[in-house]
Amino acid sequence: MHEGSPSPNEKPPSTRWAPGAGAARGRVRRVTAVVAVLVPASFAAWLMWQSVGGSAEAGKPAPTLMPLPTSSEQDSQSAGGRPSGHGDGEATPQPSGPERKPLAGRTVVIDPGHNPRNREHAAEINRTVDIGTSRKACDTTGTATESGYAEAEFTLDLARRVRTGLEKLGATVKLTHDGDREWGPCVDARAEAGNKAGADAAVSLHADGAPAGERGFHVILPESVDEGAADTRAIVGPSRALGRELVSAFQEFTGERPARYISGGKGVDTRGDLGGLNLSRVPKVFLECGNMRNARDADGFTDSKWRDRAARGVTEGVAEFLEGKR
Repeated sequence: MHEGSPSPNEKPPSTRWAPGAGAARGRVRRVTAVVAVLVPASFAAWLMWQSVGGSAEAGKPAPTLMPLPTSSEQDSQSAGGRPSGHGDGEATPQPSGPERKPLAGRTVVIDPGHNPRNREHAAEINRTVDIGTSRKACDTTGTATESGYAEAEFTLDLARRVRTGLEKLGATVKLTHDGDREWGPCVDARAEAGNKAGADAAVSLHADGAPAGERGFHVILPESVDEGAADTRAIVGPSRALGRELVSAFQEFTGERPARYISGGKGVDTRGDLGGLNLSRVPKVFLECGNMRNARDADGFTDSKWRDRAARGVTEGVAEFLEGKR
């Protein structure tokens, strides 16, 4: 549940070497060299045989001469029968490089919505903060499944999985909190975390608390606002691109569909009343991963394997966005 609510593959380019005209010329040179060596040798053997009176016509067996290699055999020798780099102009193959890190040098901030301990700190989270367009509560407790699995527990677990995935791709990942706070942080501080990090992308993870009959996920995009401390005009476009990639990847890896109760099932909603978006100066979206009050969605939230798939969806969506910005 988002803030303020009452108590949800282009593969890397191939590095295979494809032989071209230079390789063809190399093969011609190899055939010429072999002929130049073998013909004189064969002729010398024939002279030696003649000198001892040998002749096929005389009823004696003729010497067996080594046949010249065919062009296909030349290619086979070059490819696997002997090392290259043997004086014919070809370079010696080098060992493959280190694992590809497409997000090296990129910074991502992941914001696990709410905090499992917020319920113990009502006074602190109920104080209001300025979000530019209005004032709102510092934070809320979030929602939970019917079985009592808290949204804050889910978002923290998912954030850690996403961090692992993005770090494997080379990104620097920062969480707004990592289970190490008594409460919060407040929504304005969550936005500031992305700004201070100079993040290339920021994603706030949530789960909705809609009526039990509704299910599905959606992404919330920042509305264009310019009021008080809020100015999202520069990030509306890139945030929309980030949201689009997240919708596509999250659907692909989880098999879930966008919520029909939001924006007609398009998977996106645009809002100007969320401090986490209003105060951001970097591309940022909220991802509502589903509806915690819906039994089928709740089955996913409480399944570790589903959370792995959800984390993969978030990771891939962020990666597609960042690689597209290069």
